[in-house]
Amino acid sequence: MSAKKAITTELAPQPIGTFSQAIRHGNTVYLSGQVGWDVKTSRLVTDSFEAQLEQLLKNVKSVTEASGGSLEDIVKLNLFILDYKNFPIINKVFEKFFTKPYPARSCIGVSSLPLGADIEVEGILQLSHK
Repeated sequence: MSAKKAITTELAPQPIGTFSQAIRHGNTVYLSGQVGWDVKTSRLVTDSFEAQLEQLLKNVKSVTEASGGSLEDIVKLNLFILDYKNFPIINKVFEKFFTKPYPARSCIGVSSLPLGADIEVEGILQLSHK
């Protein structure tokens, strides 16, 4: 497989711009940023930072599975957060979704995010099969 292919699933928020939920090129999948938007309620989860992050990771899982992979295939994540005080919560929640070896990760503080989110995550998967 040499051409890029758009990945889409109704189980995660649809793009609100000129981008795809993910792009697969060969065995590599590039995930666009996800926030904690719940497609069932059509609302951003705002109960708590932890609940918003859990919904975000469920969205990442849905797109990952639509690409033919799993969370275990994620090799790199970039996190964008509004407040570093939530960093311990990030580590706690990530332990629920990921196992060792954990993906490589960067965390960048920003002043605002789409839809009023507190965190956004994008990533790269390396699929082990074609």
